[in-house]
Amino acid sequence: MAQPHAQGLYNPSNEHDACGVGFVAHVKGRKSHDIVQQGLSILRNLDHRGAVGADPLMGDGAGILIQIPDLLYREDMAQQGVQLPPPGEYGVGMIFLPKEHASRQACEQELERTVRAEGQVVLGWRDVRVDADMPMSPTVKATEPVVRQIFIGRGPDVMVPDALERKLYVIRKTSSHAIRALSLKHGREYFVPSMSSRTVVYKGLLLAGQVGQYYLDLADPRTVSALAMVHQRFSTNTFPAWELAHPYRMIAHNGEINTVKGNVNWINARTGAISSPVLGDDLAKLWPLIYPGQSDTASFDNCLELLTMAGYPLSHAMMM
Repeated sequence: MAQPHAQGLYNPSNEHDACGVGFVAHVKGRKSHDIVQQGLSILRNLDHRGAVGADPLMGDGAGILIQIPDLLYREDMAQQGVQLPPPGEYGVGMIFLPKEHASRQACEQELERTVRAEGQVVLGWRDVRVDADMPMSPTVKATEPVVRQIFIGRGPDVMVPDALERKLYVIRKTSSHAIRALSLKHGREYFVPSMSSRTVVYKGLLLAGQVGQYYLDLADPRTVSALAMVHQRFSTNTFPAWELAHPYRMIAHNGEINTVKGNVNWINARTGAISSPVLGDDLAKLWPLIYPGQSDTASFDNCLELLTMAGYPLSHAMMM
């Protein structure tokens, strides 16, 4: 294949490969299933931006972030006898759980305990439908988690949507710390891709074209959103894993942060000096903010999330 020639300000020597990122949104905020399908179409067309090993079914991970499909979840939970509150008054946690029963049960119980300890309401659980017969690399299949969703209703102390988002953030961080402290045999397989009253993340150690096939929710016409953010990962400084696929809760990132160790050290050094009138006493529950072994993007997402939850506008937080 012929290589491009230098012309004007362009020089082919500056070409670099990295992850693929895509975004689609309705400018007037109208939700539709078409937006979800367009996002998945973008993702499929980013297949070339992801790495594939000797096993053609083994990639670095891919995923999609959308708004919560309220109708889908509402009708599914109604079949269990659970009536969800109005949109914006409940949160959805997308949870990766261990396959091993005892560890999975302990993780679920600890998460429920944390929800109640934070004054919120456990509404119920939902099994996320996946295509178990989809062709999948044996390596990927061996690490495949059980994917479930927990539905959390707001407590009487949560009066506004932003307060619910902050409370869900605290629940996610606190439960993750508590589960690590249990030293379960498979406790490190617990991971929360998203926990929000606004958005939900479907991701995994999947190829770009597999995301829409694996997660059956994404093919359901009741899955509607006004936006879709997609990502095909090209792993550079960490090994591929289900939890390291993008998008994260706040961002999907293209590139490598070469100063990640220094950045993490600075955050750790500032822990004792950080305060927040918005988070108040909940701030102390969030540490450690970044777990060892995370990717650069996961660490960046943790920091950006802290700043926005503490009250900084997103534009301000991104410039800090």
